[in-house]
Amino acid sequence: MKNTALAFLLLAATSLAFAEGDEFRLIIKDHRFTPSELKVPAGKKVKLLVENQDGTPEEFESHELNREKVIPGGSKATIYVGPLKPGRYPFFGEFNEKTARGVLIAE
Repeated sequence: MKNTALAFLLLAATSLAFAEGDEFRLIIKDHRFTPSELKVPAGKKVKLLVENQDGTPEEFESHELNREKVIPGGSKATIYVGPLKPGRYPFFGEFNEKTARGVLIAE
């Protein structure tokens, strides 16, 4: 019975941790972010799941979000941001700046 109660408490704590932030997905393919505009809720911590489907690495970078993360080709990364004030927060891929561009829109 103790194990069941402990398992329930751990499950509840995990659920609360995930309830604190919303999850959003970005894909890097052909040196571009998809979607290039991603709407997220203002005032909440959000979890960005970034999947690099290219064979080469790309760096998710944003001066406004104060984030830099290299994502090797064929892999995934998790990036937490926020809570954000309403507004536009551009990001780019440092290795392919001309094509790998996007913006988070907090509303």
